[in-house]
Amino acid sequence: MCGIVGVISQAPVNQLIYDALLLLQHRGQDAAGIVTMQGTRCFMHKARGMVRDVFRTRNMRSLEGNWGIAHCRYPTAGSAHNSAESQPFYVNSPFGLMLAHNGNLTNAEELKREMFLQDLRHINTNSDSEVLLNVLAHELQAAATKYQLDAETIFKAVAGVHRRVRGAYAVVAMIAGYGLLAFRDPYGIRPLIV
Repeated sequence: MCGIVGVISQAPVNQLIYDALLLLQHRGQDAAGIVTMQGTRCFMHKARGMVRDVFRTRNMRSLEGNWGIAHCRYPTAGSAHNSAESQPFYVNSPFGLMLAHNGNLTNAEELKREMFLQDLRHINTNSDSEVLLNVLAHELQAAATKYQLDAETIFKAVAGVHRRVRGAYAVVAMIAGYGLLAFRDPYGIRPLIV
């Protein structure tokens, strides 16, 4: 079980997201992370520990922007002691994607092999969230024509994620220069309010 949140606003979101993570702290106490965007530049801070311990004033000041996502972690896949598995995760291609995930992928190892052998993507951790991020990245790249995104293309990519990924998952993601994306598994097993 993990806590995820995504916010788009007319004003800076760092404090609002921090407050939301404090309210979601009961869903995960091992790590926390926030990524925000200002224009097409992302700002991220994440580490092991409780929300109140991970974020100091200097960290909050560096989280600029009017949109962002965040995560508090309860490790169900990967290592509880590896700070590299704190979320959100980021991949720069295509478009620049950031993702926070709650759930368990039952076919994560199979997908990890596919990512390497077929999709030519390297997975750096044992986290199924990084696998999910790379599946989404691949599906966005495959669905986009001339590297342009619109709502139909994004929905097609999410449908591709649903075809490949097995398990229960709720996701908040940001696509640099485009916006915030939220979706959950086709059966709606994990909670997500939009």
